[in-house]
Amino acid sequence: MRRRNFTSALLSAGGFCGLAAWVPVRAAGLTEGDAALGVRAALERGANVAVALLGRQGGFLDNPKVRIPLPGFLDDAAKLLRFTGQQQRVDELVTAMNRAAEAAVPQARTLLVNAVKAMSVEDARKILTEGDDSVTRFFVSKTRAPLAERFLPIVTKATEKVALADKYNRVAGTVAALGVVSQDDANIQRYVTGKALDGLYLVIGEEERKIRKDPLGTGSAILKKVFGSLQ
Repeated sequence: MRRRNFTSALLSAGGFCGLAAWVPVRAAGLTEGDAALGVRAALERGANVAVALLGRQGGFLDNPKVRIPLPGFLDDAAKLLRFTGQQQRVDELVTAMNRAAEAAVPQARTLLVNAVKAMSVEDARKILTEGDDSVTRFFVSKTRAPLAERFLPIVTKATEKVALADKYNRVAGTVAALGVVSQDDANIQRYVTGKALDGLYLVIGEEERKIRKDPLGTGSAILKKVFGSLQ
C-alpha cells in the first residue's frame, strides 16, 4: 500500500517525467526509505554547515563570498565620506551590517530543521533528481519569507545605533520614489536581511554541490548510498 501511494503521488505531481526521474535511483537498488533518509541527511547537513559557518563572529565580515557591501547608492556616497576623512564612519556601518547578519543566522536553524521534517514525497523527488541546487531551492521556497521576519528585528537592533544607517534610510527613502534607489535597497535593515539570507543559501548550495560531487567524502553511509547512486 505504501509503495502504491508513493508511486501515485509521483505520477500526480510530475507525470511520467517524475516517474522517469526515479529510474536511476530504483535501478541502483535504493528503497524509498533510503532515498528519503538520504535527502533528509543532505538537507540537515547543508543547514548545519551554513549556520555554523555564518552564525559566528567573522562569518560574514571575514568571508569575501558573503561579506555584505554597502548598498550601491550608499557606496557612492561613501566615496565622498572617505575623501573627507570619514572612513571610520563607513567602516563602522559595514562592520555593523555584517555583525547583524552573523547575529541573525543562528535563528535559521529551527526553521530549516522544521522544513526538513515537513518534507513531502514530491519535495524528496525534486531534491534528489532535479539538479545540484535543488536543496537550496527547497530551503528558499520553504524558509525565506519566515526567516526574513525573524532576521529583520535582529538586524534592526544591531544597526540602529549606527548614525550613518539612520541617515541613509532617511535619504534613500526620499529618493526611492525617483528610481535612484531600488525598493530593496531603500532601507538598510531590509537590505542586510536580504543579503544575510542570500549568504545563507549560498553556503547551503556549496555544501550540496560537495555532497553530490563526492558523497564518499562526506563520511556518511546514507549520503554515499543515495547520492552515489546518481553518479
